[in-house]
Amino acid sequence: MLPEERESMVETANLRGKVAVVTGASRGIGRGIALVLAEQGAIVYVTGRTMNPGDYYLPGTVGETAAECTARGAASGGKGIAVMCDHADDAAVAALFEKVKAEQGRLDVLVNNAFTLSDDLLEKKGFWEKPLSNLEMWDVGVRSNYVASWHAAQIMVPQRSGLMVAISGFAGTTYTYGVVFGTSKTAVGRMARDMAVEMAPHNVASLTLWQGLTLTEKAKDNLAKMGDKMTKSITNMTGSTVEHPGRVVAALAADPEIMKRSGGEFVTAELAQEYGITDVDGTVIPSARATRGNPIWKPVSEG
Repeated sequence: MLPEERESMVETANLRGKVAVVTGASRGIGRGIALVLAEQGAIVYVTGRTMNPGDYYLPGTVGETAAECTARGAASGGKGIAVMCDHADDAAVAALFEKVKAEQGRLDVLVNNAFTLSDDLLEKKGFWEKPLSNLEMWDVGVRSNYVASWHAAQIMVPQRSGLMVAISGFAGTTYTYGVVFGTSKTAVGRMARDMAVEMAPHNVASLTLWQGLTLTEKAKDNLAKMGDKMTKSITNMTGSTVEHPGRVVAALAADPEIMKRSGGEFVTAELAQEYGITDVDGTVIPSARATRGNPIWKPVSEG
């Protein structure tokens, strides 16, 4: 990001005083979202399983992301708070939200980003040829969204405000990498939609973002090692940085009419263009709707 762009974002400090939880933010999309929210003034609880460098084969820890959030939020009042949390552990998740409530007394944004990717995700095999352990993508990616949202709602509903964002993608409608992966992404959108229906009377929004190719640490590693196994309609996209979806989430969190979008599934690139958002280098990320499929759910307000 250019210095003048960062200064412009800090001057607005759209999220000053807001409290956010971003799951799975040691690296990747979660890290990018956490950084932007903190830069715009939010107190961001950064969760993930990687506590120490070297615990995972890719770089990034919850502590490193939280420290970078604090540095980026220095001028706007934003900061990061690292919480080691395995989102497959219900007790750990409960403790996370208890900590948020005790320390902040409120919660304004929950980003359900944590998702476990199976080691054989890119292997071109039938579902019956892959182990049942692949259901870990359901455990941390679908069930984990429900558990985190359940706890977040305990805080948001009484305060009559809040935004829950589920990170999904075009796999919600288009075959991508396998049965469990696609089913999980579809379930995420339906869950967010039904939560929106039930929370509408309480002024709490819930929606889903569809990411295209995002140049995370894992994506770059996969492209370098086995790009030939990846779906071509994905690898042919214009990839975004991890901060691009963060800019969109920040715009949503600051939108005074967010309830009009509640319940919908949105292509991140399309919302970015609607809000006038570019990537950190000024690139306008194109939508992959034409080649990858259409979102299913419209906002509750549209029937």
